[in-house]
Amino acid sequence: MRSPTRRAVTLAVLAATTLGSSAVLAQAYPNKPIKAIVPFAAGSATDQIGRAFAAKMSESLGQTIVVENKPGVNGMLGAAEVAKAAPDGYTILIGTNSTNAALKYLMKSLPYNQDTAFTPIGFMGSVPLMVAVNNDVPAKTLKEFIDLAKAKPGQVSAASASTSQLVSSAMLASMAGVTFNSIPYKSGPAAMTDLIGGQVMMFTADFAVTVPQHKGGKIRGLAVTSSKRSAAVPELPTVNEALGLKDYELTAYFAAFAPAGTPADVINKLNAALNAAANAKDLQDKFAPNGFAIDPGTPAALAERNRVETVKWEKAIREAKIEPQ
Repeated sequence: MRSPTRRAVTLAVLAATTLGSSAVLAQAYPNKPIKAIVPFAAGSATDQIGRAFAAKMSESLGQTIVVENKPGVNGMLGAAEVAKAAPDGYTILIGTNSTNAALKYLMKSLPYNQDTAFTPIGFMGSVPLMVAVNNDVPAKTLKEFIDLAKAKPGQVSAASASTSQLVSSAMLASMAGVTFNSIPYKSGPAAMTDLIGGQVMMFTADFAVTVPQHKGGKIRGLAVTSSKRSAAVPELPTVNEALGLKDYELTAYFAAFAPAGTPADVINKLNAALNAAANAKDLQDKFAPNGFAIDPGTPAALAERNRVETVKWEKAIREAKIEPQ
C-alpha cells in the first residue's frame, strides 16, 4: 500500500496537472475554426451583417469564423441548432429580434427556451425598415397606399420573410385600420424579387434589402419605421409623419449569442473581437449608407437590452393581433 503522504503528493500532482491543462486549453481558445449560424437566407440583412462581423472577428481571434446559413421559421431552425450545440465557443448565433425576443410570442412552442438557451456575446447594431411598394402601385405616398388598402380590403398583398417584416406590416395594418393579404417568403431577397416583379404590392423590410433598390428606382419607398427620419434616405418620412401614428416605431436589431453555459473567458474573448469589429472604420463605412447604427457593448448590456426588447416585441405582436402559429 502507498503511504498517506505519497498518495497525497500523487493526488496533488494530478490536480495541478489537470488545472494546468485546463488553463492551457482556456488560453488556447480559439484553436480551431468557429461556426457562426445565420438563421436567415444568404443575402438577407442578417447574412450581410453577420458575414462582415465574422470576417473582422476572425482577424482579432486568429481563427476563421465560418458562416453557415440555416434559414427557416423566422430564424427558429438556426437558433435551435445553436441552442443544442456544445457550449465551448465554437458555435455561435448571429441573432436578431426574431430569434431572441419575438419568436416565443409568434410560435405556440419552441424547441428551446428563448430566455435561457443562450449566453449573450455582444450587440452589433440596429436598422430601421422601409415601407416600399412596387412601382406600378398607384400610390405615391403612404397615405395614398393606406387609402387604396381601405378601398380594397384584403386585396393589397404584403410580403414578409422575417419577424420584423411580419410584425411591422401587421402593426401598420392594425393601427391604420386596414387589412393586408400577408404573403410569407423564405427569404428577404426572394420577397424583394417578387416586389420588383409585381407579384406582391408591398414589402416592409430592412434597409440592407430595400435601400439599394429604392435608390436604384426599382421600387418606391414610402416611409421608414423608425421614430426619426434616417440619414440613409432623408427624403422618406416616418410612418408617424405620413399617417400621424404617434406610437408606431419598430427597428430590427442584430447581436451575437453562444449556447448557455459557455465559459465566461470564452465569451469575453468573443465580445472583445466583436467590439473591435464594430469599431472598425471600414465596417462602419460599409453599412452607414444602409442606416445601420452600430452600438458595441458588454455581454451584460446585451442581456439587459434583450430583456427590454422582448417586452417591447410582445406588446407589438399582441397589439398587431398576430396569432401564434
